[in-house]
Amino acid sequence: MANATTTKPAAAPKAAPKKSTGFVGIRQAFLVIVVCAIIAFLNFFFVLGNPDNFENGDPNGHPLNIMGTIFKGGIVVPVIHTLLLTVIALSIERVLALRTAFGKGSLAKFTANIKEALRQNDFAKANQLCDKQKGSVANVVKASLNAYAEMQNTSGIKKAQKVAKIQQAHEEATQLEMPTLQMNLPILATLTTLGTLTGLLGTVIGMIKSFQALAAGGGGDSLELSTGISEALINTAFGIGTSWCAVIAYNTFTNKIDKLTYALDEVGYSIAQTYEANHTEEA
Repeated sequence: MANATTTKPAAAPKAAPKKSTGFVGIRQAFLVIVVCAIIAFLNFFFVLGNPDNFENGDPNGHPLNIMGTIFKGGIVVPVIHTLLLTVIALSIERVLALRTAFGKGSLAKFTANIKEALRQNDFAKANQLCDKQKGSVANVVKASLNAYAEMQNTSGIKKAQKVAKIQQAHEEATQLEMPTLQMNLPILATLTTLGTLTGLLGTVIGMIKSFQALAAGGGGDSLELSTGISEALINTAFGIGTSWCAVIAYNTFTNKIDKLTYALDEVGYSIAQTYEANHTEEA
């Protein structure tokens, strides 16, 4: 008599993590910097350096307006301008990306509704809320709910292990979403310091020119002296302004991400605790 063989049913494949719909960010930030540099240098030579901004149409002469004065800041001006445009461009990029990540509705309201659905053991409603909200938060909550449903249909392991698996699914889904949330923030953090340092470099170069003008022929040439002072002050102002914008942008986006991760942790903990409260230890 042939031995009967039993085959273990194949485990159902895990569903792929749901992708965020909408704008999720620019991965090639280097291209943004290149475009900003092109715009900055074209603006420096053809707008700020326009002959109409100077006496007798000579860019080496006295400036007639603020654009001519900025042009006198020298070649460091378009470099700082590049940094400033990059901060603005990446800030807009982060605003659009985080708007997608947060989803269509209020994050606080979504979190409260999910917790209320969990208290009522209404997981169908919780899934509907995720489908309606969309975004990174909804994706992570959806992954946790799927893990919850999977553990309900799994036997042979202890309840504590099931709770740990639900928490693990939540953490894995969060880690998949975090790179999108934090994309390009290191560049903004770098520009915070780089703006000030570049402005300081322009300041030093301008002061060197001023001292050279003073050293030449006693009193020095007033045009050369004023050019050096303009270069120093303009680059200082632009450098501080660039760092100021970068600091505000970086701290704003970091604060938003902190709020989002806190909401994720709160909901993930609620899902795990709901499972623990609703299920008894298997024999």
